[in-house]
Amino acid sequence: MNDIRKPKSFGSASSAATSTSMTPKQIRLINQSFALMSPKADAIPRIFYNRLFQLEPALRKMFPESLEEQGRKLMQMIGTAIGLLGRADQLIPALEALGRRHAGYGVRDEHYETVGTALLWTVEQELGPAFTPDVREAWTQLYLIVATTMREAATPQLAASAEDFVCR
Repeated sequence: MNDIRKPKSFGSASSAATSTSMTPKQIRLINQSFALMSPKADAIPRIFYNRLFQLEPALRKMFPESLEEQGRKLMQMIGTAIGLLGRADQLIPALEALGRRHAGYGVRDEHYETVGTALLWTVEQELGPAFTPDVREAWTQLYLIVATTMREAATPQLAASAEDFVCR
C-alpha cells in the first residue's frame, strides 16, 4: 500500500463523537499490536512523519528541522493513550490538554484526517500481515477517540485565535 493518495475519510468529528468507547477486544488488539511494534519504536516516527509529509507537504513547516525529539513525543503520547484506555477519567483530560496545545501550534481541524491516515498507514506497514481488519478497526476507533477529543478541546481556542486575527 505505497500509494500516496489518501484513503477513505475517517468521518466527521460529530459522527466519531457518537462512538467514543472501545470494546475489550479492541483494547486487547491495540495493546498486542503496539507491543509488536515496540522493538521498532525508534523507526516508527520517521516512517510516520515521512508519510505525513508525503500526504501533506505543507505540514512540514509546523515541525522542527530535526524530528528526533518530536518522534519521541509522538511515541510517548501513543503509549500514554494506549495505557489509559479504559480509564476515560484520565485519558480525556490528557487529550483535551493536548488538543489545546496543538491548536496553539497552528493545527487546524483538517489536519487531523491527514494525521490519522498517516498513522494507520504506518501501523499497517509495521504490522504487515498482523494488520487484520479487526486491528485496523481498533486503531481507527482509537484515533477517532483521540482526534475527536482533541478537536473538541481545541475548538474554543481556534475560535478565539480566529477572532483575534480578525480583530487586528
